[in-house]
Amino acid sequence: MDIKELTHAMHTFVSSQGWYENNSQKPQTLRNLAISLVLEASEVLEHFQWKDVPSNMNDLSDELADVALYLLQISSLAGIDLEQSILAKLERNYNRKWDREDLT
Repeated sequence: MDIKELTHAMHTFVSSQGWYENNSQKPQTLRNLAISLVLEASEVLEHFQWKDVPSNMNDLSDELADVALYLLQISSLAGIDLEQSILAKLERNYNRKWDREDLT
């Protein structure tokens, strides 16, 4: 499954929950989704609190999936081609001068 298919599957799920409806209790605005993205990313961090390795990789996997789903939704609703954005950013990073001290 590619990124476009994942995005479609995400939209299908969100639509099935009625969250795209005008009267939704969970309006899918870019602002609300950005907040949710950060909250989910914080849940990823919880798996590392006080330890170097998460104790439950399945739970970590679920949190990472939540983060990815919010990224797909935000980029799609904002009209951003996430795949192209990632590729363009990688290209810029390859051409960037990284301070060797920052790599340690």
